[in-house]
Amino acid sequence: LKKRKVAFNAKIPVGAMIEVPAAALAVDAFASQLDFLSIGTNDLIQYTLALDRIDEEVNYLYNPLNPAVLKLIHMSIQAGERAGIPVSMCGEMASDPRYTRVLLGLGLKYFSVQANALLEVKHIILNSHFKALSKKVQPLLGMYESAEIDHFIEQLNAQD
Repeated sequence: LKKRKVAFNAKIPVGAMIEVPAAALAVDAFASQLDFLSIGTNDLIQYTLALDRIDEEVNYLYNPLNPAVLKLIHMSIQAGERAGIPVSMCGEMASDPRYTRVLLGLGLKYFSVQANALLEVKHIILNSHFKALSKKVQPLLGMYESAEIDHFIEQLNAQD
């Protein structure tokens, strides 16, 4: 808008939703022009895995812990850090306490959660050590087997 000399209120924050793999893969190209990023996990997972999460014939394949999904989330968070802007997450994954420690370990600091998940997610956040989780979660990014990933998450969540 500045280049086009269009009048606008520069104080209004402008951000982007990361909801498709292409946005996550290209986020470094535009993050520096934004005030914030928000990762929309419902669509990001659905489009990454090329399935309809409400289709009963394939929804069993809908997995927030799929390695491709985790890598896209991690890439988006890192891009926000490089650009010096906050990255938040909305969607079912942000509200699921099973994933809170993983997301904290990936560097997520801002969660938009459903009201019924607020207390549990907040409790986990307040009782977590971010630097320790960052180190603990790194091996997860190299895992590809569902059973191995599930076991890792189970062990991570057992540690208090």
